[in-house]
Amino acid sequence: MEALYQHYSHDFRDYSGASQKRRVLQALLQMRCASVPELQARVLRDPAQFRQLLEILTIPFSEMFRDPGFFLALRHHVVPVLRTYPSLKVWVAGCSAGEEAYSLAILLKEEGLLERSMVYATDINPACLERARQGVFAADRLPRFAANHAAAGGLGPLSDHCVVADGWARLDRSLCEPLTFADHSLATDSVFSETHLVCCRNVLIYFNRRLQDRALGLFHESLCHRGFLGLGARESLDFSAWSDRFDPVVKSERLFRKGGGASA
Repeated sequence: MEALYQHYSHDFRDYSGASQKRRVLQALLQMRCASVPELQARVLRDPAQFRQLLEILTIPFSEMFRDPGFFLALRHHVVPVLRTYPSLKVWVAGCSAGEEAYSLAILLKEEGLLERSMVYATDINPACLERARQGVFAADRLPRFAANHAAAGGLGPLSDHCVVADGWARLDRSLCEPLTFADHSLATDSVFSETHLVCCRNVLIYFNRRLQDRALGLFHESLCHRGFLGLGARESLDFSAWSDRFDPVVKSERLFRKGGGASA
């Protein structure tokens, strides 16, 4: 991990040890390397090999409206507050191939807020970002996405937001236009915009405590006064350095609000 950082400036040094071990062992299998030194030598010599390794290390998996209860909580508890702002900025950190960002775009569109919103979706994997910009998903994933959308309180069928042809589902361009996909590392980069809502779901579980605290600090700095933070189902603010800087909104759905006191 130190070698990758020195050579490519991608910092995985504070990812959890257990997660690192699983990913590296998977990389040995997929890339047909007999040992970690062989893997290291190959990726340091060949940027294409590093890009392949990056796909494995960053675990690019998600689905639209994953954990529907979270999006239902957004509709009920966050959208009414977002309506009070003349314009909105949302940050999706660790966006993978864009499923979470497009889910939020659909929710905002259904609630009449997308036209005055900007959604920043960031990741460290350039291949994921390129796929996300396309707004295209395999059609066989749609039934799962549609079931999630319905459970999340979707207003109408998910098919209203895409066109299916030749085995692919292409999302409506109105969903793509407010989205900006950009390279950003929670390990090394700083805040780039003030936001009203930050979603970083199922990312912090792969970080050690130090990197979790760094990421939470970035989110706190990015959020406007009383802005909202959404985390993944297995993630928590408990025992973090920032636990007293956020108030629970729907704690069971990992939805929080930046504290309103002087310390915030």
